[in-house]
Amino acid sequence: MRAYAERLAPGGKAPQGDGACAAAPGLPAAAGPRAGVTPAPAPQANPGAVTGPVTGSDAGVDGEGGAPAPGAPHAAAGLPLGVAQRVQAQSAAYALSAYAERLAHAEQARITAAGTWGLRQVPLRPPPPPAPEEKPGLVAEPGQLAAPGLPPVLTRVPTDDPVVFLTIDDGAEKDPELLRMLDELDVPATGFLSDYLAREDYDYFRQAHDQGVDLHNHTLNHNEMPRLSYEEQEREICGQQDRLAAEIGERPELFRPPYGAYNYDTLRAAAACGIEAVPLWAEEAFPDRIEWRRADQRFHPGDIILTHFRGEEHWDGTMTDVLRRVIDEVTRQGFALARLDDYL
Repeated sequence: MRAYAERLAPGGKAPQGDGACAAAPGLPAAAGPRAGVTPAPAPQANPGAVTGPVTGSDAGVDGEGGAPAPGAPHAAAGLPLGVAQRVQAQSAAYALSAYAERLAHAEQARITAAGTWGLRQVPLRPPPPPAPEEKPGLVAEPGQLAAPGLPPVLTRVPTDDPVVFLTIDDGAEKDPELLRMLDELDVPATGFLSDYLAREDYDYFRQAHDQGVDLHNHTLNHNEMPRLSYEEQEREICGQQDRLAAEIGERPELFRPPYGAYNYDTLRAAAACGIEAVPLWAEEAFPDRIEWRRADQRFHPGDIILTHFRGEEHWDGTMTDVLRRVIDEVTRQGFALARLDDYL
């Protein structure tokens, strides 16, 4: 949907002090400052060329003004054979050069933004995502409930790519600075929304979605699913499917049960509501720490990270503090944040 090479992060503020990150480790040389670069000149028209649309009658000629030579390529009227192709090649080369220039400026903007937001290093770029036909097959992880026809429950995506995934739950805090930071650094995130918290300002989440944040199902009212009957669970999940389809314009395929609590009825209801997978999490992030579920306290390829839409009313910190901590630790360990929907 939003391949990183096609997205151009807006320019951030100039970095302050010595933390500008302009020479961050691991940054490709091509992504550095491009001072003094002059765009390639536009291709010059061929002297004496006749302009105008090329039609079927403007085919290549035999070189002496006669009828079109058998099998000759089409050329613009009045142009010698091959000139039109050369002009097209020059135009393509110019467009490619301009595109590369835009990418370089976008990467420079990320370097500037990393300094502005106080990061230790520029976030690493993820590798190209797998093609749809190459996405990993999903099965429930050991220890999770599973049965034929039920969506798999997992805490990490089965991949060897050096990527992890940031997910944000519920929707209580609607911090515009979080969206600005995600946009300027061009890092992806996935939201799992509960309607009872998100409904007061779906405009915020529409903006997030337009900016590239994928939004999925976290029930209508954030109840603990195993305490509900099957019918009540189905209303919670399908109701939020309908709500997000109406508010965001997309019907989610991912569902996260509140508190990570679920039973077979939860998975049956999720399947009935069109859910394809149930991602839980391997780590949880807060403004002041990351809580690890493994003794080695390290990320592993495909790990799913949980945090929440929370602010200083709930935490000793802000959403941007959480994002800064996550990005710094992810980058320090040699990983990039990738888009969860690209892998599931």
